Amino acid sequence: MKHQKMKWTYVGIDTHKDTHTAVFLDCFFQKLGELTFSNLPSAFDSFLSQAESLKANGTTLMFGLEDASSLGRTLAVFLINNKKPVKHVNSLSVARERKNGNITQKTDSIDAECTARVLLSKLDKLPFVSLQDKYWILRTLVVQRNQLVESNIRAKQTLHNLLTQHYPNYNKFFKCIDGKTSLAFFNAFPSPKYLENVTREELIAFLHIFSEKRLGSRKADVILSSVENISYDILEEHQKIRDDAIRCVIRQIEFYMEELKHIEHSMATYLQPLDCTLTSMAGIDTVSACQILSCIGDISKFKTPAQLARYAGIAPVTYASGKKDSQFADKRGNRELNALFFTLAVRLISPVGPNRKLINMFFYDYFKRKQAEGKTKRQAIKCVERRLVNIIWTMLTRNEEYVNPPVFDIPKNESVEK
Repeated sequence: MKHQKMKWTYVGIDTHKDTHTAVFLDCFFQKLGELTFSNLPSAFDSFLSQAESLKANGTTLMFGLEDASSLGRTLAVFLINNKKPVKHVNSLSVARERKNGNITQKTDSIDAECTARVLLSKLDKLPFVSLQDKYWILRTLVVQRNQLVESNIRAKQTLHNLLTQHYPNYNKFFKCIDGKTSLAFFNAFPSPKYLENVTREELIAFLHIFSEKRLGSRKADVILSSVENISYDILEEHQKIRDDAIRCVIRQIEFYMEELKHIEHSMATYLQPLDCTLTSMAGIDTVSACQILSCIGDISKFKTPAQLARYAGIAPVTYASGKKDSQFADKRGNRELNALFFTLAVRLISPVGPNRKLINMFFYDYFKRKQAEGKTKRQAIKCVERRLVNIIWTMLTRNEEYVNPPVFDIPKNESVEK
């Protein structure tokens, strides 16, 4: 009777933007052949025909892709539509296989062969590629929003660096640099020289327009008093270039903010038909729900909350030898999902607002109880994260909504800090 692994010919594929490289192995790690083909749907039929001719007698092709979600997605879709089994091979496993083989070079052929070797040696453990288009689209929206947020942060930092040369203490009158009124002010008055002939009444009227009358005489007095001792003569040379640079950065910030509104609206619209219950928990808004869901994907692939915890790098790692047994925080796993759980945990146990209100007293009590047991603050937060994994897994698996406890006020002398 044949062993299960003898039924297959293993095809490891190293995917790239222009071309893909495939290496074929039999069940004894013997190389049967190699193909390089274009990353074009028109070339996939020819590749599949050639692949059939290279397989070992009496076997079926088993494909392993190092990247099945980006550069290799089109190929993965083609293979699955043609009823071919496709498994995802982690790139770290491929790099480890190359290192274990003492291979100093790195080529497409070597990577493809290492992919096939990992596919063969870990056949039962590797997951099949699943075409979950709804999560793939959601992931696209999340990544695009993350890029906009990062670009907006860089633009605000640039604006801060430019403004500190003209308004060293600008944060005294505009704490939020990307507010509607502050952007309008710095666009109209990029340097103090523009305020030289502006009267107090004119500045008050300007602030009224853009702040909808929330800012007025008091803010105008602060601004005028902060620039009254500035010598305009030292700002003359090349000043127009710096002013234009400030206005350029302001236009970039306004563009990023407008695009963020559009993409967050798209995320909310896309999330609605998915019938996701995550937003029922106070502390998880639409953006957070999309981020968590895009990282997890189909919850059915995690049979237990413990599997989801390991995937997120929240479950502890055990190191045991003889009578010694230690546990450490897992540094692996999906680091983005790990960060999302950490942020959510901190949000749920931290008092907000001047009245120090807790949006979830149960998590706060659990956090305090873990600290009382002798755990450090970071360890106690990790415990909160682990409990959140259980709750979110249950919400997604059973499609249940979360019942929030009443908002709770904590004493002013009590703090989250230990």
